Parts: sequence; C-alpha cells; structure tokens
Amino acid sequence: MNTQEQIRNAAQATFKNHLDFLSSGQIDKWVDLFDENGILEFPYGPADFPGLVKGKAELYEYMQNFPKHFSVSFENLHFHATESPNLVIAEFTSNGRAVSTDKPYNQRYISVVTTNDDGEILKYVDFWNPMVALEAINAPLSNFVNQ
Repeated sequence: MNTQEQIRNAAQATFKNHLDFLSSGQIDKWVDLFDENGILEFPYGPADFPGLVKGKAELYEYMQNFPKHFSVSFENLHFHATESPNLVIAEFTSNGRAVSTDKPYNQRYISVVTTNDDGEILKYVDFWNPMVALEAINAPLSNFVNQ
C-alpha cells in the first residue's frame, strides 16, 4: 500500500521527469508519463489553440514538434504544499530560444497536475503566457486577437 508520502513523491518525480523529457526532446517518454486517457489543458491558449488534448495519441501528435520549435531548460522549480498527495502545484520558468528565430523564449509557468497513486498524469492544467511563445516565433499577433 502506498503511503501519502510515497504518493506525493511519485507525483513530484513525475513532474520533474516531465520537465526533463520536454527540455531534452524525449517526447515518447514525456507521453508515457500520462495515463492512457490523460488530459492536457490550456486555459489561456490563443483562439486558434487547442484548449484540451486527451489521450496518449493526441498528446504525442500535439507535442511531437515542440523540440523543433523551442530549445529550453526549465528552472526555478517550486512545489506548493497541497492537501492531496496526488495534486502537484508547481511554479517554474523556462530559459530558452525559439529555434526558427533564435529569439528568447523565457516563460513563467504555473502547473496544476493530478496524478494517480502510481504517479501517472491524469490531468495537467498548464498556465502559461502564449504571447511569449508567439513573440518568440514571430507569429503575427493579429491572428490571435479578436478584431
């Protein structure tokens, strides 16, 4: 039987692996951190951006090109205390560049992640500023602003 501390440690280890796998471009390993029906949600995405991605196939399809677009390291990781050992609330930053433009991609994140007792991600809510990404890749911001 897993203790509360073991469950919390597994959840936080999964989160750290998530950052390591994304920054090193290991998208297959990143997808394997999710439950078969895991959800990735983006409450602040631009209008043409998916609000939710569900299941390993969709997760892979969505994230497979991340390493082609951004070269990043994740830093300043801080876990907030939670009542549930399956809930991870983390703040962190990215330090990186957009591959196509060589412009800085320095982002602040807050993530709210729910795992099962084995540490697999059931739901990942990603709070980030899409404007930082759009500026880094020189995307026309007018495409994402209601006129």
